[in-house]
Amino acid sequence: MNVAIPIGLVFLGCCSNVIFLELLVKEDPGSGNLITFSQFLLISLEGFIFTSKFGTVKPRIGFKDYMILVSMFFLVSVCNNYAFDFNIPMPLHMIFRAGSLIANMIMGIIILRKNYPLSKYISVLMITFGIIICTIISSQEIKSTQKIDINSTPPSQIENLFWWIFGITLLTIALFISARMGLYQEVLYQRFGKHPKEALYYTHLLPLPFFLLLAPNIYDHTVLAINSEPMSLLGFEFPKTMVYLLGNVLTQYMCISSVFVLTTECSSLTVTLVVTLRKFISLIFSIIYFQNSFSIYHWIGTVLVFVGTMIFTEIITKIYNQFGNKTKEQKKVK
Repeated sequence: MNVAIPIGLVFLGCCSNVIFLELLVKEDPGSGNLITFSQFLLISLEGFIFTSKFGTVKPRIGFKDYMILVSMFFLVSVCNNYAFDFNIPMPLHMIFRAGSLIANMIMGIIILRKNYPLSKYISVLMITFGIIICTIISSQEIKSTQKIDINSTPPSQIENLFWWIFGITLLTIALFISARMGLYQEVLYQRFGKHPKEALYYTHLLPLPFFLLLAPNIYDHTVLAINSEPMSLLGFEFPKTMVYLLGNVLTQYMCISSVFVLTTECSSLTVTLVVTLRKFISLIFSIIYFQNSFSIYHWIGTVLVFVGTMIFTEIITKIYNQFGNKTKEQKKVK
């Protein structure tokens, strides 16, 4: 029961978060900074109350170390959410972010001088080819994510391609910074021990001043959200974009906190399997419900990415070994 609840909340929170995110992006593609700031603010408030006990609990990891980690985390979050403003469709966004294993391996080889077994290289090649296929096919049907005013001239195909390439560049930068951040976290955990709840709090609290650099953009999109088309909810009228934003922030908190609980209650195998399945379900829902363009080539690329992920994380092997060990034990008992 302790395992079933966090697993259920991961699927509910994370999948719902993707739905609200896509609804937000369709209403206002440029709201990435507003979304990021709102998520950081809520998680910081929750951490201030429950993790730092209103500032009375001192952090176990040094401030300077956190600032390095925070700078990377802030850049990753802003790049990922801001990419929606540059003609990046949701399915490609999800597939691209699933390629984090590629960046992790490359950074591990360069920085930590790690050596990997052949199966890891094969799985990364599968993921790489999958992402390349999806990216090439998506480049042939680029659509502007900007809302075109009736009196304005729509952007040309060359302009759309330029901003699409810029969006892909943002996602690529975010992948490699995220991988470097993961390696830096490993170093911090080795020196100070694992304190994931504390790390979650400070990685969301300390970047808040950075949002002053984005204040004009956040303000403009907050005004757009407040003045968006009204929708009826519980008998009252609310701005549609604000409702979607609130839903996204709350489900983001549910998603992150549920994954944290899952890591304390389950094995890493279970966590990896749940997160991988959650990503795949979110992708399928996005394609079907939001009727996003998805050809047979997209499906081939998607299968390569997720099968490659399963091979890299050794989920299939571990499940087989666990099942095999249980079968052997049962035969011994008999």
